[in-house]
Amino acid sequence: MNLLDANDRAGEYPDSWYAATAPLAPPRAPLKGDIHTDVCVIGAGYTGLSAALHLAEAGLSVVVVDAQRVGFGASGRNGGQLGAGQRKEQPELEAKFGKDTARHLWDLGLEATALVKSLIEKHNIDCYLRPGLAWTASTASDVADLHRYAEHMDHHYGYELTPLDAQDCHALCPSPDYKGGILDWAAGHLHPLRYAFGLARAAEDAGAVIYEKTRVLHIDPDTTAASVQVVTDQGSVTSQTCILACNGYLGDLSPPVAAKVMPINNFIAATEPLGGRKAEVLTRDIAVSDARFVINYFRLSHDGRLLFGGGESYGYRFPSDIRATVQKPMLEIFPHLKDVHLDYAWGGTLAITLARLPYMTRPAPGVLSASGYSGHGVGTATHAGQLLAQAICGQSSGFDIFADIPAKPFPGGARLRSPLLAMAMTWFALRDRLGL
Repeated sequence: MNLLDANDRAGEYPDSWYAATAPLAPPRAPLKGDIHTDVCVIGAGYTGLSAALHLAEAGLSVVVVDAQRVGFGASGRNGGQLGAGQRKEQPELEAKFGKDTARHLWDLGLEATALVKSLIEKHNIDCYLRPGLAWTASTASDVADLHRYAEHMDHHYGYELTPLDAQDCHALCPSPDYKGGILDWAAGHLHPLRYAFGLARAAEDAGAVIYEKTRVLHIDPDTTAASVQVVTDQGSVTSQTCILACNGYLGDLSPPVAAKVMPINNFIAATEPLGGRKAEVLTRDIAVSDARFVINYFRLSHDGRLLFGGGESYGYRFPSDIRATVQKPMLEIFPHLKDVHLDYAWGGTLAITLARLPYMTRPAPGVLSASGYSGHGVGTATHAGQLLAQAICGQSSGFDIFADIPAKPFPGGARLRSPLLAMAMTWFALRDRLGL
C-alpha cells in the first residue's frame, strides 16, 4: 500500500476546515507526454513550491509535478504554527554538535521564520498570519525547564522569550492542565493551505509550471548525459536536476532517503464556532504547543473555532474515528468543552528523522532531497526550498550545513520501524500521563 492511496480520494482535498475556508483553484492539468526543463521538482508542498519559486526567480525553467494537488499533504493539513529555530532546542544542539554548529542552525531557523513572513508580504498571501506562540507545561519541572530555556536564549542568543508563571499562563490559556510556560512573540501562526496556495500562485507568476494528478513512477539519473529522467504515469520530464520534495509521501522513489525519513500521522479537529466562549480557550490570538512528548497544539481560527491537534499513529492507515482520537487529548486540556461539537476532523502525514532535524542530501547524481521536518515544517520546509534552489544555483552553504549533519536510519528497516516507533511513543505517552 502507498500513502498516496491509503486515506484519501485521488485528487480531492480532505474534508478539513482548511479546505472549507481556502479558495480552491480548478485542478491543474496532469502532465502528458515528454518534456524537458532545467529543474524538475517532485512534490507541490512548501518545499517544492518554495524551491520552484526561487529557481524561477533566478531564471531557470522549472516544472513541478504532484501526484495529488497543490498543498495536498502535510503543507495543507498542519497546525499552522510558525516556530523559531529548529525542532530541537538550542542547549541540546550545542551539546550534540558544538556551539558553532548550533549557532548556525539557530541562524538558519531565524532565516526560515523571516522568509515565511517576507514571502507572505511580498506576494500578498492572504493566510491570516498572526504573531505569538506559547509553549506550556503541565508539571512544575517542565515549567522550570522552559524558564531555564528562556534564560539561556536571552543570555547566549539575545532572543527574548517571555516566562509565564501559573497565573500568567492561566490568564492567557485557562486550562486547568497547564502550570506555566514561555511566550514567543516573534513566532506565529497562519492558515497553512491558504499559504500553500499563495506560494503556488507566486511560483507560477515567476514562470514555474505545475502539473497536478501526475504520479511519479521512478527516477532515472543518466550520468553520461548529465540529466535526470522523471518517469510519470502519462509521460516524463527530463531535466538537469531533480528535487525530491515529497516528505512523508516519498514512498519508494529513493530508498536511501526513505531509510532515514519516516512518515507518521497526526490529527486535528475544528470545533463549532465558540462565540463568547473563545475566552475559555485563549484570551489572545496566539498559538500554543505543550511540553508533552506527543505534543498537543492548538489555536483559534479566524472564525472563532478551536483548532486542536493531538494524537499520532504509525503506519499507513488513519484511525477509523479521528474525532474521538483528537477529542481525548482535547478534553484533557479543556474538560469544560465536553459539550462542544467537532465540526471537522482530519489527518495528515508528516515525516520525522531520528535527530528531529531536516534531512538534506544528494541521494543520486543530479538529485537533491530535503524532508523530515519533524513537525516544524511551516518555516523549515519553506526555507529548505530556498536552500535547495540556492544549492542548484551554486550557493550551497546553507544546504551543506544540514547535509553535513550525520543522519542515522531508523532501526528495524521498512518492516519493523513503525512497530518499534509505536512502542517507543507508547512509553513516552505513559510518562506524560504519569507526569514523569
